[in-house]
Amino acid sequence: MRPVLVISAVAAVLASSAAVAVSAQASLPPPPSGWTQVWADDFTGSANTLPSSANWIIDTGTSYPGGPAQWGTGEIQTYTNSTTNIAQDGSGNLRITPVRGSSGQWTSARIETQRTDFKPAAGGVLRIEGRIQMPNVTGAEAAGYWPAFWALGAPYRGNYQNWPAIGEFDIMENVNGINSVWGVLHCGVNPGGPCGETNGLGASRACPGSTCQAAFHTYAFEWDRGVTPNQLRWYVDGQQFHTVTQSQVGEPYWSNMTGHNGYFLLLNVAMGGAFPNGVAGSATPTAATVSGRSMLVDYVAVYSRGGTTTPTTPPPTTPPPTGGTRDAYSTIQAESYNAASSVITETCSEGGQNVGALSNGDWLQYNNVDFGTGGVRDFVARVASGAGSGVSGLVEVRIDSRGNAPIGSFAIGGTGGWQSWRSTPGNVSGVSGSHTVYLTFTSGQAADFVNVNWFQFRR
Repeated sequence: MRPVLVISAVAAVLASSAAVAVSAQASLPPPPSGWTQVWADDFTGSANTLPSSANWIIDTGTSYPGGPAQWGTGEIQTYTNSTTNIAQDGSGNLRITPVRGSSGQWTSARIETQRTDFKPAAGGVLRIEGRIQMPNVTGAEAAGYWPAFWALGAPYRGNYQNWPAIGEFDIMENVNGINSVWGVLHCGVNPGGPCGETNGLGASRACPGSTCQAAFHTYAFEWDRGVTPNQLRWYVDGQQFHTVTQSQVGEPYWSNMTGHNGYFLLLNVAMGGAFPNGVAGSATPTAATVSGRSMLVDYVAVYSRGGTTTPTTPPPTTPPPTGGTRDAYSTIQAESYNAASSVITETCSEGGQNVGALSNGDWLQYNNVDFGTGGVRDFVARVASGAGSGVSGLVEVRIDSRGNAPIGSFAIGGTGGWQSWRSTPGNVSGVSGSHTVYLTFTSGQAADFVNVNWFQFRR
C-alpha cells in the first residue's frame, strides 16, 4: 500500500516454480532454525471476534485524522471495525472481507500493530513473515481487490505527511486477482528520488505451485544489517524474488528510513485505487466485481537473528532540586516525579528503577519542565506491559493541570511482560516555556496496564 496517489508501471509476472503451497495450520510454527521469535499473532480467538487489541489497532474511516484523503491511494472503501469486515474465524485465521452494501458503497478493514519498534539489532537480521491466502477471486469478479501485508516507519504514526522518507516495506501486495505477489520498497522523496516514486522499487512473481488466490503461501521480508552494504530481501514460500541494497538507496535516504525507532505492520484489503486501476487500465471496482471474498491470515510473526543489542535506556537525569528546572529534551526518569497517585517504584531490568502498577486514573507529576521557545515535535516513553489480552490504555501528556486536555498520547497494550520494554512515540501539540507536566493514564479496564521507565520530548 502506498500513502500517496499515483502508481503506474506493473512488473512482469514470472513463471511459477514446482513448490506447492501447504494447507492451513492450526498453530504458529516454531521459529526457523537460528532465529528467535520477537512477536507473533496466530489469530486463535473465538469465531466472530476481533483481533487482540493488545496487538492491533483497527483503522476506521477513509483516512487518518489529518492525513491524506482515501488513505493517500485513491482507494474507495470505508474501513470499519465491524466483524462483517474483520473477524477471527475460530479456526486459527483472521478474515478481512470487503463487502459492497445495498447502496453500492464498499466497506473493508485495515489493522496495524500497536508496536512500532520492529527493527534489527546492529549487525543482525529482522524477518517479518505472514502466512496468507489472498481473496479467492479472479478475472472480472476480482477487479479492484487490493490485499496487502506491509510495514511503515514509526514516525508516520501521528504525522501522515512524511512519506516516503520514513520508509515503507510492501511484503505482499496483489491486485485484481492476478496470480502474482509484488514486493516493493518506498523511500526518499516523492516524486522521483532513489526509489522512483510513486512506483517504488519493486518486483513480482507468480506464487509457487498453487495460485496466490487458491492457497495459503508464506510471504516474508528480511532486513539484514549483518552484511555490507545492508540488504532488504523479499520471499514467497522461501524463494527470494526481490532485493534492494543500501548502496542502491544511498544517503541521506537510507538513514532517513532506517535511523528511526522502527516499523509497524499492517494488514488490509483495499478496493480500487491507483494500483488496481493502473493495472486494469480503467477505474475499479466495476459492476462485475463480486463482494465478500476474504483475505485469510493464518499468522504474522517477527523473528530476529544475530547482532548486538545496545542499551536502549539513555543516560539518567538527576531529579532537579526544589525550584530547579528540567530540560524537556533530556531523559526524565519516571521515578523522579514530584508527586504521584498511588503507584509503585521497582527495580528495572534495564537498570535503576521504573514506575509500575499504573492503571486508569493514575498520574505522575513533573515540575518546571522547560520546553524553551517551542518546536517540540513529539514525546517518547520507555514502557512495558504484562497486561492480559484485551487490556490496554492510553499514556497521555497534560500541561499545568490534570484537568486540562491532553496535548498528546499513545496507546499501549501487552508487550510480553512487565519488564519487556519498548520505546513508544506519541505526537504532541506545540508548547513553549516552563510547565508542570503530568503523565496521566486512561483505560476502559480497571487492571494495571503499563509500567514506565523514562520519557523525553523531541524537537
